[in-house]
Amino acid sequence: MPGTRAQQREQTRRALLREGRRLFAERGYGSVGLAEIVQATGVTKGALYHHFDGKAALFRAVLEQVQQEVAEAVARAADEHDDPWTRLTAGCRAFLAASTDPDVQQIMLVDGPAVLGWAEWRAMDEAASARHLAEALADLVEKGIIARQPVAPLTHLLSGAMNEAALWLAASRDPGDLSATQAALTRMLDALRDR
Repeated sequence: MPGTRAQQREQTRRALLREGRRLFAERGYGSVGLAEIVQATGVTKGALYHHFDGKAALFRAVLEQVQQEVAEAVARAADEHDDPWTRLTAGCRAFLAASTDPDVQQIMLVDGPAVLGWAEWRAMDEAASARHLAEALADLVEKGIIARQPVAPLTHLLSGAMNEAALWLAASRDPGDLSATQAALTRMLDALRDR
């Protein structure tokens, strides 16, 4: 029986995450109430509070899930290539592509910083993806593909540029903006190459 209870708890947690994510993505954090989440999930408020301290904690878990999915998409795109430069550019392009998903935009780019505050959102972003960007840049510096320089400032500049581009894309309604943004990013990255 203990395994069954643990399985039920995990199913409840997954259901809360699934329904919370759906509602946050559809309407935004501010327009979703706890009563609506528990009703959609079919559990009690007590069950929600067993897993999360409240709506903000549930949102944080949903955001972590979304950031992890984006990081995995970036890693998959990068891992398709052996060349370290191509790995970097493919990963950056994949980040921009992933950030055009309306659910990702609403949860990760619009509500994330607003709900959790810039500092916490930034720390989560660094844990999810900026660390991989820093590793890729350090590898390129070490191999002489990018001029020797401190990696931390470069990582923050590129991460900030890509996050800003993703926010801009979130507000854009022109389907051509993604390819134009990816082309601009490619030109910006090419400028870093040590020729």
